[in-house]
Amino acid sequence: MKRDLYFSKPVMNSAGTLGYAPDSRNGIALEAFGAFVTNPLSPRPRLPAASPSLIQFPGGFLMHSGLPNPGLFSAIKKYEARWQKSQLPIVVHLMAETPAETRRMVRALESVENIMAVELGFAPFVADETVALTLETCRGEIPLIFSLPAEKILTLGKKLIQNGAHALSLMPPRGALMQNNQLVSGRLYGPALFPQTLATICAASKLDLPIIANGGIYRAHHIAEALSAGALAVQIDSSLWLPAEI
Repeated sequence: MKRDLYFSKPVMNSAGTLGYAPDSRNGIALEAFGAFVTNPLSPRPRLPAASPSLIQFPGGFLMHSGLPNPGLFSAIKKYEARWQKSQLPIVVHLMAETPAETRRMVRALESVENIMAVELGFAPFVADETVALTLETCRGEIPLIFSLPAEKILTLGKKLIQNGAHALSLMPPRGALMQNNQLVSGRLYGPALFPQTLATICAASKLDLPIIANGGIYRAHHIAEALSAGALAVQIDSSLWLPAEI
């Protein structure tokens, strides 16, 4: 039976912020959320980057972690019971490597109760053809959310939605900064990103794209403005580590 994508509340955490399962002990008011998004999970266990980095810049920071995780199939064994018992529906974020491997991961989740959707994240500079093939390969019972950078949402999003994707989520943008005389690339976070996020929402709304906003959402008025601009829902990332900001 196919599942619907519906958020009782249009707010959730972003992948990579709150672990692999809801935990009331972390001090986050989870009752304000309409879903819980897991940390990114890959087909196989993944180690941290050799040199993890967090570099501040005015209005935010760059983070490079390597996305360490236990792998999806180990995560299912460890967290399936907690996912099923959770009062929040679960969105599992998968690192989409090859379409075939991604299909195997999506199919493994179809038998797990309380999985609302799968969010698929892609490596930098992945070809449009690979993203489209991943959709074709993975369509099934579970709604698919494609996590993409702004430029791909606006150029590829319409095709993905027409071919069966349920929503598009805005991936944190990438950037690069110098640290110890070396160039470090990573994801960008912080309130300075919000104007860029709002511009992408407005552009996506004009194309009638169901977009989940992410990036620079640090205060309650950011949530309201994103939803007013046409976002289907919002994801909160690094501001969750500073709960007083929301």
